[in-house]
Amino acid sequence: MDSKYQLSRIMRPDDANIVGNVHGGTILKMIEEAGCIIGTRHCNTQSGDRCVAALARVERTDFLHPMFIGEVAHVSAEITYTSKHSVEVQVNVLSENILTGAKKVTNKAALWYVPFSLKNVDKIVDVPPIEYSSPELEEEGKKRYEAQKMERLETKERNGEIINPVSVPEPYTVGFSQSSLIHLVGPSDCTLLGFVHGGVTMKLMDEVAGIVAARHCKTNIVTASVDAINFHRKIMKGCVITVSGRMTFTSNKSMEIEVFVDADPLVEAEQGKFRAVTAFFTYISLDKENRPLPVPPLKLEEDEEQKRFEEGKVRYLQNKAKRLADKERQ
Repeated sequence: MDSKYQLSRIMRPDDANIVGNVHGGTILKMIEEAGCIIGTRHCNTQSGDRCVAALARVERTDFLHPMFIGEVAHVSAEITYTSKHSVEVQVNVLSENILTGAKKVTNKAALWYVPFSLKNVDKIVDVPPIEYSSPELEEEGKKRYEAQKMERLETKERNGEIINPVSVPEPYTVGFSQSSLIHLVGPSDCTLLGFVHGGVTMKLMDEVAGIVAARHCKTNIVTASVDAINFHRKIMKGCVITVSGRMTFTSNKSMEIEVFVDADPLVEAEQGKFRAVTAFFTYISLDKENRPLPVPPLKLEEDEEQKRFEEGKVRYLQNKAKRLADKERQ
């Protein structure tokens, strides 16, 4: 069974913002589609229950170069590790200018999937193991698996937080730019099992984060990176989801936006509303020539906002140090 898969698609006007930059959410959705296809294919190569691979987590994803209307996105996915109940898929995205033939890498991502039985949406199916070219690769994959498992547990501690509306917010405050989007989950959003595709959720999250960033800067903004996205619970068809975003940190040229997804089951109302997904998005502000602009400083009004700002600063410095270390290794 081939452990690689590629999809390609030309970028159209409805994939981009008003100046032609392809939305980060559009790219995230394509990344997840490729991951879901290869993950589902792999998990159905053995006898037993047919299943669908559900997205459980996306590791930090950097947007290395912008993509524009008219370019072709080539999304390649490869399975790099399997545990008993999960699959790691590594995805690379290249953009191609079909007029000049020039290509560049725009994204690299790692996604984790869990297979659920078509007969029983709550039953997790065993994953067929893959063959590794060396014991070292298997050991490295196991370390990544254990690390993401621990981080998912830590993230659940934040799940009780909510975003409260502010009546008359001042410009450049958290309350001024915070935004929410409400969406009724329909059949076109869902897998064969009736739960939402992870890519659909990520696209909505990116839209809300983009609105927060645009409200703060009043300029053209683009996604620079996404920290790990954790999918805590499945969102089923018929749920109303509320996607909420707030500014947590600003540096001189970047903004961090925290995004929550809450699901409210309409048919099975006794389940109650629940926190389904959480993530941090980083945006940058651009001028008309796509050059970075300074970001207005975030005005902090409460102790909790100061606390979130300091936590965001730690993440910013850690990610900056990691980028510098990666450049030195290249």
